[in-house]
Amino acid sequence: MKKLQCFLAVLAMFLVIIGVLVTSFEIVIYGDPQYQFYEKEYRKYEVADSLDMELEDVMEVTVYMMDYLIGREDELSIVTDVDGRRQDFFNEQDRLHMLDVKNLFLGGLRLRTLVLAAAALMMIVLFVSGADMHKLLPKAYSIAGGIFFLLLVFLGAAFSIDFTACFRIFHEIFFTNDLWLFDPATDYMIRMLPEGFFADMVLRIGLTFVVFLLAVQAVFVLGRFFAARRREAAGSPEDPDTEKNG
Repeated sequence: MKKLQCFLAVLAMFLVIIGVLVTSFEIVIYGDPQYQFYEKEYRKYEVADSLDMELEDVMEVTVYMMDYLIGREDELSIVTDVDGRRQDFFNEQDRLHMLDVKNLFLGGLRLRTLVLAAAALMMIVLFVSGADMHKLLPKAYSIAGGIFFLLLVFLGAAFSIDFTACFRIFHEIFFTNDLWLFDPATDYMIRMLPEGFFADMVLRIGLTFVVFLLAVQAVFVLGRFFAARRREAAGSPEDPDTEKNG
């Protein structure tokens, strides 16, 4: 019974961490409604100059594109002054690829709902089965978090060594076509979002994810601390296992 409880607890925490990862993506991408990070990146990579656009127009295109990706706009099409003439910023390849990106992102948000609901159900089962939640969940989270931490270290090292190769592998895994291969000479979107932009975005997501992982760990540590204080105040032993071993 205890082995099954341990398995369910680790699986539940694994699902919680997946939910935290998706939330990290969402916060970094949409956490600032003014998109100041994007504007900072555009200045860093001189995007406005490469597009022959005003920065204000680039930001207008960005806001529209982000609204499209979250489902607030139905069609990816916005007319602006770019490359010396007034025209639609996005071409047909942009629209097809960004439809794939939109489906991937919204699918990730739906996945988060499912995994968190499944994790909650598992924790209810554990509680009903009489599991010691104050002891079991922190241990399970440490195991699941350790696995994710090792994976994060591996991916961090890989992206640091060759971001271009990792970025290509990511697209080959999550997309079934080559619409993500753009030509800077004809595709404005790749000039607005150069590879360096995505490298900085990945780093930001990774750091946000780590902060969230540590925050959840802190919640568990504080939970155990206050639970132990309550047991002491009630005159109970701090750890039942210690009493048995004694």
